[in-house]
Amino acid sequence: MIWSLVKIVIFVVAVAALALGAGWLLESEGGIQIVVAGTEFTLGPLQSVIALVALVFAVWVLLKLLGLLIAVWHFLNGDDTAISRFFARRKYSKGFDALAEGMMALASGEARTALAKAEKADRYLDRPELTSLLTAQAAEMAGDRKKAEETYRKLVTNDATRFVGVRGIMKQKLADGDTDTALQLAEKAFAIKPKHEETQDILLKLQADKEDWTGARATLSAKLKHGNLPRDVHKRRDAVLALSEARKVLEEDETIEAREAAIEANRLSPDLIPAAVMAAQGYIEKGQKRYATRILKKAWDAQPHPDVAAAFAGIEPNEGSAERLKRFAALTKTTADHAETKMLMSELHIADEDFPAARRALGGLAQSDPTTRSLTLMAAIERGEGASDAVVQGWLARAVTASRGPQWVCDNCQNIMTAWAPTCSNCGAFDTLTWKRPPNAELALPGGSEMLPLLVGAPEGTKDENEGAVVEEANVIEAEDMGNPTVKNT
Repeated sequence: MIWSLVKIVIFVVAVAALALGAGWLLESEGGIQIVVAGTEFTLGPLQSVIALVALVFAVWVLLKLLGLLIAVWHFLNGDDTAISRFFARRKYSKGFDALAEGMMALASGEARTALAKAEKADRYLDRPELTSLLTAQAAEMAGDRKKAEETYRKLVTNDATRFVGVRGIMKQKLADGDTDTALQLAEKAFAIKPKHEETQDILLKLQADKEDWTGARATLSAKLKHGNLPRDVHKRRDAVLALSEARKVLEEDETIEAREAAIEANRLSPDLIPAAVMAAQGYIEKGQKRYATRILKKAWDAQPHPDVAAAFAGIEPNEGSAERLKRFAALTKTTADHAETKMLMSELHIADEDFPAARRALGGLAQSDPTTRSLTLMAAIERGEGASDAVVQGWLARAVTASRGPQWVCDNCQNIMTAWAPTCSNCGAFDTLTWKRPPNAELALPGGSEMLPLLVGAPEGTKDENEGAVVEEANVIEAEDMGNPTVKNT
């Protein structure tokens, strides 16, 4: 409303200025004298202005005629489109101006203006790969999904714009949650333009979500081939996919194929703990204990982990505690100062009922790095050495609310998972799980506040009853939170 009023005022002022100017010219004296071939022409002020405007118009017409003559000359010399280009030049100029204005409006977030400019550009230009793309993007910004999809479908029919159309529809299906259709469209887009990095990433994620590990490995190889992935990252992620492929085969009871896939995954990335464990189990099943030992030692040197210790214990499941201590000493000799090694050796000494040795193996870990597992081990050591119930209960009380130590944590969203997986269950990111301490405060044991009265003491007369609860709770903590079967095997 205000802008319309401003335009009316400007129009009235312009008309008034023209009227004043014309009146001034009529009342003024003098003019222009022109002599042509001895003939003198005298023009008044108003006539001079009219003559100047006529001269400018004549020059413009002359230039247009000159351009037409040049176009005709080119046409006569074999350029069949010279004349049509001459007449279409003005139309193309208007079309590209509208296209430029539409792109500026789109960048400014003015969706409706961009749509209008796209329609105007489409009227003047025969370039659907430009105008249709602008129309689709403007329609998406304006919330008109139907018009956007119709425009993308038009782009699919043209060989030059098929990739843009398929990609646009694929993104719409992803936004709608239709991952099955999006996967098919991603495969088509990848077939059209295999070098496109965004399409590679989308296809890889969808294939991982659908557990198409074979297809995902092919896509990953394409990323390496076209320079979109460093070789070391490709090697690691290919190992993750090979391991996932092995797990899937294992679920289908095809043990030979699973064993080979697991060994391949371990070869690609020896520090990938789940791959090392699965490969070692495959060798154990075949009776090749020496190969299993070699794999697990290499994995333990790279990253001491309870799963590696459990698999190492499984190599000789029926050995005695003394033999197990000797065998595990060879595994842990290069990582003696690591917290996982200290807790593991303490567990083994507890299983051997050598509690002073268990205390020495654990060292000051319960004080310097108190976790559920280290504090529970201290409770077991105190119990084995005959300490009072109050001392044992004190250690268990601290274990209830202590940190759980390293866990599988997603580097992308910091989600904590109980077991390793190729993708994060929270954000869906691929190969982001790392065995480390969560950055935020960790959760205590479920029902920890309810357990505290049992652990730190109870009203007189119920000591014997609660003592059994303490021992049982210690077993629960040891079995569930430590996740290490080395003690239980003895």
